Amino acid sequence: MSFVAVLFALLLEQLKPLPRDNSIHDTLVSWVRWTGRNFDAGKPHHAWVVWCVSVLGPALLVGATYLLIREFSLLLALAFDIALMYLTLGFRQFSHFFTGIRDALDRGDEATARQRLSEWLHLDASELPRTELVRHVIEHALLAAHRHVFGVFFWFVFLSALGLGPMGAVLYRMAEFSSRYWGYRHRALDAPANDALLELSRKLFNAMDHVPARLTAFGFAVVGNFEEAINGWRRDAELWLHANEGVILASAAGALGVQLGGNAAPGVTPDRSRTFSGALEVELAEAAGPTAGAAPLPGHLQSVVGLVWRSVVLWMLLVALLSLANIVG
Repeated sequence: MSFVAVLFALLLEQLKPLPRDNSIHDTLVSWVRWTGRNFDAGKPHHAWVVWCVSVLGPALLVGATYLLIREFSLLLALAFDIALMYLTLGFRQFSHFFTGIRDALDRGDEATARQRLSEWLHLDASELPRTELVRHVIEHALLAAHRHVFGVFFWFVFLSALGLGPMGAVLYRMAEFSSRYWGYRHRALDAPANDALLELSRKLFNAMDHVPARLTAFGFAVVGNFEEAINGWRRDAELWLHANEGVILASAAGALGVQLGGNAAPGVTPDRSRTFSGALEVELAEAAGPTAGAAPLPGHLQSVVGLVWRSVVLWMLLVALLSLANIVG
């Protein structure tokens, strides 16, 4: 059932993608804002209350609803799976930015490409040189593909195997959205926020993303240049500030044979003052340089698309084989 739900959700998303400004996103923003306003009194333990209400609450509701529907009809349960996966998983939730930037670069319109990147990241990218512009597009496309597709895919399959249907997909997306929302509110809106809530939401999402990030990195290695991807994973992953992002990007850099990381203008990338600072001292990071490979060029954007889609096919085939083995067994 997991394979069928993911397959139909991806097909539906390609045929009828959610619009960029949709009521689902607006509802999520309103929900997380409401929980923060009504359950956060500024104390450390209130951070747990807000997170449980805003993230765990919807996931538990979806899990309970799925169990009730499954008792009534397996066909309706499958339809519920597909509907929730359609809302939580897919490339079209971010690909309009990627496609717009790629098309602008193909036309030689770097100003429009920088503008689209700024809209995507909610930060100023007007001063980025061409190579840095392409690098940031590649990095954020890879991370977005992981968070909108592979991470959701893993948690859906994992909890679906336990009989909880799309609960895992909702749990992952709500955790990711909560972490991103509170980070954005704290940084870009300069709004008062409970520091404990921001730290907790990031910490819990990073914990949830630990295994999916490494599976995504492994998938990139399998469908790309395996030896270079594994070498990059071992050598360069710790050069990024966030461990999960470092694993994904270091593996992808090796798989594609492209330079990622390196010094960036402060404030260009979300949640990081520098993309490539990592656990090292800033002075050491500035001297470290990017990963091995060719300098990022617009042509590499198509290679990124191919790498991601091959990874999707890889994991879909694996789930199909596991489902078939389960049926035969």
